[in-house]
Amino acid sequence: MDFNKIIADLKKKVYHPVYFLMGEEPYFIDAITDYIDAKILDESEKEFNFSVLYGRDVNAAQIVEAAKRFPMMSNYQVVIIKEAQNVKDLAGREKLEEEGGEKKSKSTSVFASYLENPLKSTILVICYKYKTIDKRTSFAKLLAKNAVLFESKKLYENQVPDWIGTYIKEKNYKVSPKATMLLAEYLGNDLGRIVNELDKLMILVPAGAEITADHVQDNIGISKDYNIFELQNAIGKKDVLKANRIANYFAANPKDNPFVLTVVNLYGFFSKLLIFHSLEDKSKNTAAAAMGVHPFFVGDYERAARNYSPGKLKSIFSGLREYDLKSKGVGNVSADEGELLKELLFKILH
Repeated sequence: MDFNKIIADLKKKVYHPVYFLMGEEPYFIDAITDYIDAKILDESEKEFNFSVLYGRDVNAAQIVEAAKRFPMMSNYQVVIIKEAQNVKDLAGREKLEEEGGEKKSKSTSVFASYLENPLKSTILVICYKYKTIDKRTSFAKLLAKNAVLFESKKLYENQVPDWIGTYIKEKNYKVSPKATMLLAEYLGNDLGRIVNELDKLMILVPAGAEITADHVQDNIGISKDYNIFELQNAIGKKDVLKANRIANYFAANPKDNPFVLTVVNLYGFFSKLLIFHSLEDKSKNTAAAAMGVHPFFVGDYERAARNYSPGKLKSIFSGLREYDLKSKGVGNVSADEGELLKELLFKILH
């Protein structure tokens, strides 16, 4: 089941006895857990029917014991297991058992036994962060059959701008394309951090108004003139003076502008430019979809494509790999990150 379906069901008061939330992206796991925490029981019901346990402190038998309790003066009890990846015997071992004349694999965990007939008055939430269980096991198959099994995956970088736009729209705000790209470039795909910064912005921006690049730059610590977005623009236009000014700023502020992140972002920029070159149909919407950018920015890539041929891009990718290795000490004895960036930009721009 996907995230939106789980939240939609919860809003309709369609509850399941077990939610097993696993995966690398903690944001979606936390969002589902927080909704269940806040919405299913009122404060008076929570006094006797709400428990939070931590994986390091409990074993599978204790989780089952908590889940088997009946609610008091409520239709449900909620039991949340945080850091469940630390419960050593949660999935148990796989063993072969004879069933109907053939051998089948079964989990030895007492929790697996509970899953076969979970208590319908208990809403058990298992937060299994940063890991996933092996979906080939009998334990995983039992979860898929008798529980909500949700895998929380990290978004790819090209998915982040659309996700930001959707999140802001759901909060009844608007956002400019440039603000979206600035947020995505500066904050990466850490959704928890993105949401934290957006929620701060929404306190400052009037409800229903548009979040602009100025709001982002003024309040999230992104320099208005010296950021990766402006560097990409300067490179695309072959504005040597501006590109070097930004490089000097990055060199003077390496903690806020790490070289490795700059290389990753430049690689993304030139990869999109290579995609643009490969397109037969370079119309705005088609190109935007192919590159994974807002149509607003297609003109920037069109201009940059006139300055960087496919042959030049090939040498740029080679340079990016070379200087990424140099930043890690390969073939480099003394040059610091600031010097490496200036050398790299010289090779890109000339």
